[in-house]
Amino acid sequence: MQLRTLFAAVLLTAIASPAFAAVKTERVVYKDKAGTELEGFLAYDDAVTGKRPGVLVVHDWLGVGPFVEEQAKTLAGQGYVAFAADIYGKGQRPKDQKEAAATAGKYRNGDRTLLRSRATAALDVLTKHARVDANKVAAIGFCFGGTTVLELAKSGANIKGVVSFHGGLDAKSPDDSKAIKSKVLVLHGADDPFVPAADIAAFKTSLNNGKVDWQLVEYAGTVHAFTQPEAGTDNSKGAAYNERSAKRAFAEMKAFFAELFG
Repeated sequence: MQLRTLFAAVLLTAIASPAFAAVKTERVVYKDKAGTELEGFLAYDDAVTGKRPGVLVVHDWLGVGPFVEEQAKTLAGQGYVAFAADIYGKGQRPKDQKEAAATAGKYRNGDRTLLRSRATAALDVLTKHARVDANKVAAIGFCFGGTTVLELAKSGANIKGVVSFHGGLDAKSPDDSKAIKSKVLVLHGADDPFVPAADIAAFKTSLNNGKVDWQLVEYAGTVHAFTQPEAGTDNSKGAAYNERSAKRAFAEMKAFFAELFG
């Protein structure tokens, strides 16, 4: 009787093991074309055999950290190879929001050529990975990362699609949308105070002029950073977590990936 009980317990444990039990992670040091050293975070399910789609994940203004690493691990558990890009550089991690704003601004408001270069360097790491089907790659980004993946698409990157979660939407170089080869999904808080209506209008016009296959989904009662629990829940601050909208946004992403990769 004891042996039967033991066997049942072992069997139950095996059945109850989470799908991500086989997820492997590693930090990857790589360089951009200028030779700057960067450090990304790779995640994949070691139990999956053969090549599979890859997803580039770009961090918010705080750099590569727990939130984006968890997103990479979640994607790995869903069968993708996920690589969290490092836009800032190895060891360059803002200590607080003030420093983060200054660091992100260097790229977002300043050198977008450098921003694209850093994103492209990370994309190269992902597409060249032995487990990745280089013909099935997408990129997602959060806040600053949302802006980054849109810039990556505008660079003419050979990817299937990009997903921006509460990212910046503008058209500083409207004609750049003509270089976009990917489908575009934008998941946006309808009450986000950091994205002016004029920016959204210019963004849409730019994509339409570039004949881009795009979608913009807006969530009511939702402000900036709505996928990030650490943002708190006070909408009056302009950035706040919204569980309902976050769940809907991630479901949109999953449906989008199903369309991209089959």
